[in-house]
Amino acid sequence: MPEHKSTEQPDLTRRDAAKLAVGATAAAAIIGAPWIQKVKAANSQVQMAIIGTGGRGQYHITHLNGLDGGRLLASCDIYQPNLDKGVNSSKDKPKGYKDYREILNRNDIDAVLIATPLSTHFPITRDALLAGKHVFCEKSLVHKPEEIHMLRKMVNERPKQVLQVGLQRRYSRFYQTARQMVEKGLLGDVTNVYSQWHRNLINVPSQTWTMKKNDPRGEEANWRLMSKYSGGLVAELGSHQMDIADWMFGSHFETVNGVGGIDYFKDGRDVFDSVQLIFRYPKGQRLMSSYISTNQHLPLFGGARAQFGELIMGTEGTIHITVGTDEEPALGIWYREPAKKTPAAGTSKAAVASASLASTGKGAKALPILLSKDEISEQDSFMQKELKFARRWLYSKGVMVPEEDKNPVDQQMIEFWDCIRTGAKPKANLEIGLSDSAAVILSNLSMKEERRVWRKEIDTLGNPDAKPVPPVKKG
Repeated sequence: MPEHKSTEQPDLTRRDAAKLAVGATAAAAIIGAPWIQKVKAANSQVQMAIIGTGGRGQYHITHLNGLDGGRLLASCDIYQPNLDKGVNSSKDKPKGYKDYREILNRNDIDAVLIATPLSTHFPITRDALLAGKHVFCEKSLVHKPEEIHMLRKMVNERPKQVLQVGLQRRYSRFYQTARQMVEKGLLGDVTNVYSQWHRNLINVPSQTWTMKKNDPRGEEANWRLMSKYSGGLVAELGSHQMDIADWMFGSHFETVNGVGGIDYFKDGRDVFDSVQLIFRYPKGQRLMSSYISTNQHLPLFGGARAQFGELIMGTEGTIHITVGTDEEPALGIWYREPAKKTPAAGTSKAAVASASLASTGKGAKALPILLSKDEISEQDSFMQKELKFARRWLYSKGVMVPEEDKNPVDQQMIEFWDCIRTGAKPKANLEIGLSDSAAVILSNLSMKEERRVWRKEIDTLGNPDAKPVPPVKKG
């Protein structure tokens, strides 16, 4: 969610959202029986509304202004300055609302984009589904265990309504290519993923992650720092990277161990400012994640980028990868592991072991991750082949880097609209969003209770229909 710099303000407070969400049954009665909103515009533009126009909502509006295929008819936020910005910054000049239910009553709205605080994602998504709208909801999709079970039931009962989650790395050509490399075996057996999202909030304070003491809204102005509204660093930053690990490993984790603390910022927050997590996967694979607030160095790409990125490690190679921002391109490079060496005939095991300890070996040369546009095919003309050879040579010399054709934030919205028109399923669908939310919830539980947490615990947490799971035997 927050890859991009912003002067983010709270989008919707918990108290006011609760007022707006009261009486969902009554709201559904006003709206009428559920129906599936059809795209009505003659030019097939999806008629949109955005709910939550703080920093992330404003970012979405900026990108919507540059896209065709959707039109913003309505904008909602209970905080007047954010609402004014949402209305005035959109090229479509949407009508402003403080009560999102009024938007859901409009029959000319096909879909809603939800960019509010995490604690309000489920109630607003629930009401939008009841109103027959398609939903794009920022991650994390839900905040509490019981919301996982309730939302799964609701969406499964409405198979023709599109629900997509804001995990934009799923729409990145770089990450898609990395996944293809894994599938083709170019990295061998993928055994480990390392991820980090570090920031230095001492030298570069952030309105999002440092306490605003003099804001008249008090606690609600600092919702990301309060666990009743937020999942903290794990939800707002780590959830992107947990999803990447699941994607690259091709499975869900089995257990998570976490250590967190309020180690530096003693300012009244109750979410951790330092987090380290280890996830164990079924084949013995590991995701190791780190989120700190006192240093932004990234030990990838030779230090050319800061803050966030992922390292995907296999028996035959390693990928360094990070998503782009509006100012910086996405980056993806990979390294081959050294080839297996066969000892000369007659060499003793002791001599082989001694030789292996004598040197750590030479480092491998970084290779660019090539997108499909740079792959040479038989269908290419002579000139197209020459241009691709030239680009690849420039990549190898570090003069150029491969760039995606579209920002994944744009691509995810384009594909959301396509899903509405065609009935296709989103790449970042319900189950991906719920699995991601489960990882966030269980990570925070592990740190809170200072214990190893099993993923299967989410099946019973907050689920009145679930059978109790027997305790796991230690040892």
